[in-house]
Amino acid sequence: MSMTVNAAFIPVDSLRRNFAEVKAGMRPKAAVEESNRCLYCYDAPCIKACPTGINIPSFIKKIASGNMKGSARAIMDANPVGASCARVCPTEELCEGACVLNHSSKPIMIGDLQRYATDWAIKNEQNLFSAGQSNGKSAAIIGGGPAGLSAARELARFGFAVTIFEAKEQAGGLDTFGIVSFRLPQSISLWEVEQVKKLGVDIRTNTKVGTDVSVDDLLGQYDAIVLATGMSKVPDLGIEGEQLTGVYDAIDFVEATKTELTSDFIGKRVAVIGAGNTAVDAATCSVRLGAANVKMVYRRTSEEMTAYDFEFEFAKQDGVEFEWLSAPSRIIGDEGGNVKALECIKMRLEAAADGGRKRPVPVEGSAFLLEVDAVIKAIGQTRHLPLIEQLGLEHKHGIVTVDTKTHQTSNPRVYAAGDVVFGGGQGEAMVVAAAQQGKLAAYSIYKTLIAGREVYG
Repeated sequence: MSMTVNAAFIPVDSLRRNFAEVKAGMRPKAAVEESNRCLYCYDAPCIKACPTGINIPSFIKKIASGNMKGSARAIMDANPVGASCARVCPTEELCEGACVLNHSSKPIMIGDLQRYATDWAIKNEQNLFSAGQSNGKSAAIIGGGPAGLSAARELARFGFAVTIFEAKEQAGGLDTFGIVSFRLPQSISLWEVEQVKKLGVDIRTNTKVGTDVSVDDLLGQYDAIVLATGMSKVPDLGIEGEQLTGVYDAIDFVEATKTELTSDFIGKRVAVIGAGNTAVDAATCSVRLGAANVKMVYRRTSEEMTAYDFEFEFAKQDGVEFEWLSAPSRIIGDEGGNVKALECIKMRLEAAADGGRKRPVPVEGSAFLLEVDAVIKAIGQTRHLPLIEQLGLEHKHGIVTVDTKTHQTSNPRVYAAGDVVFGGGQGEAMVVAAAQQGKLAAYSIYKTLIAGREVYG
């Protein structure tokens, strides 16, 4: 159902309901009934399909038997950001996609049950884990997103003294700032941050490594470092008009809606450039801010878009329109320096010489105009190159090179996890994958520095 708003004036407070969580949690009766549908497979393919290896039959069986804390602990033990992942994981491609019941009826609603158990833990203010006995070693985590939190949580349970250096005012990374509130309320991510903080992890917010604290200081003070900074800003389109008022970075745009809403988009026409998950978030945010019309402009077709299928469906349900095989060529402004139109060129897909992804090629004489009041850029993100270079790490265009088993970089004391290692066939751009990489980095540090000592709490 479209949420398009055409009113000339709507108070900002009335927009807040548009950003309330869209999907309601399961009721107790429904959760128990769904749990009892599970076959509790001994060789459960759903476990293998989960990047963090959650023992899914175990946590579901605990729901069925009323052991809610045990269920939440089983989830969070494997996935330190399991409450967030219950809402944002592409479960239809992962655990639910592997459920054996797909062949006979419908898969178990694993994501909904995971949310049910973790929501119970949040509501009942449960502390699920404890720190391990001190082992005398220390670790610095650069970045407090899913990968950084996961590494910190595991290292604290191993007995390390852990410090997270987070550039923003709160930890949680993408889960706290980068995913729209109506899919992932900020309070869920902040609960996961608090679970880590209660293990004694020192989280230093508003602290940018390379600016507020030097790389040399970290290398001198800590036994190991985990680089988990994620990625940076959206790059420029490289076209005329990007300096006009009304051109936005999608990352900044979505982040702003997590803390404060604006009435600036009410009745406006918006073009979102790109077709990934962030582009969909920017488009659906625009709708909920009262935009009269929202179009996603993408130079390829829907088959090539990188957004998850459920994100694409979500955008369509919100009334978002799509301009496929279209590339922006110029942003046109009015006399006051405000966006008034987006010039695009039609594209066609041409087979790549190396047999890879089809290449978009401009169609001569196909330029056309879209009358818009705002343009939101969502064409990927740049890398934290200055920090990577300060650390002296090997990388390929900002993608840090790691041993895929240990997540160790070219500097044996520095490990990397999350989006900072994603790209070029290395890693996966999922919250759950980042969490697993953070865990693996922590395990490698433990094996390297505390071989043979059992300190797990």
